[in-house]
Amino acid sequence: MSAPVLLPRLTWGFVTASRRALLVHGLGSNGALMWRYGVALADAGWRADAVDLRGHGTAPRALDYRIAAYAADLAQTRPSDGGAWDLVIAHSLGGAASVVAVADDPQWTRHLVLVDPAIALTDRDREIVRDSQTRSFEDPSQAAVRAEHPGWHEHDIELKAVSAQQASRWAVEQTSSQNETWDVTDAAIRVDVPTHVIASDPAVYSIFRGKPAESVVTRNPRFAMSVVPGAGHSPHRDQPEATLAALRDALEGWGFNR
Repeated sequence: MSAPVLLPRLTWGFVTASRRALLVHGLGSNGALMWRYGVALADAGWRADAVDLRGHGTAPRALDYRIAAYAADLAQTRPSDGGAWDLVIAHSLGGAASVVAVADDPQWTRHLVLVDPAIALTDRDREIVRDSQTRSFEDPSQAAVRAEHPGWHEHDIELKAVSAQQASRWAVEQTSSQNETWDVTDAAIRVDVPTHVIASDPAVYSIFRGKPAESVVTRNPRFAMSVVPGAGHSPHRDQPEATLAALRDALEGWGFNR
């Protein structure tokens, strides 16, 4: 295994907040694109830190882009007191890496929310992801993002364009090619912290709901799931209010909002 890299962070909320969350983005994105969760958590009294994954945003570049390498980087992240995160919210690739991180170290976080996580990808899903990333790199402009996602908030349009300009195209391509078999189901079965999946609507597009990866929800009693109607793979951008409502419900179920 290659050595981990130190991941840069953005922060929402007060330094003195007692509850600490880590936000982890998906392939081709950056930490800033997790702003919906950061704002919502900060307004609820949390401190939320979002990281740029290796090869993305302003994070260090590397040669190793296996899911295990992403997970090793995440495992090195800790709140300022050095303890466990109270909550990790992770999207897509970030979800896969976070599953591996917490399966190997249950003390890394006390609770996990996975947003349409890339736990296991079908060949068709991999083609869809590659096509999406190719389009992003070929035209990394706000106009292109707006044309493809006219309902997104202006922040998301701006930041999605920036993320394509910041990310290493080679790193994103290597993330696909170096993970010849994209399946961390075995790690997901070993997760031993309360975990909630916020899945996208398969009628729009989901890489989790209705796919083989969904079997994790029944195979691991620590997993629960909700679905955001009308949302594609990035529900926090497609249907932000419904996505945040699903997050609040999960937190309330764990006793955070009481």
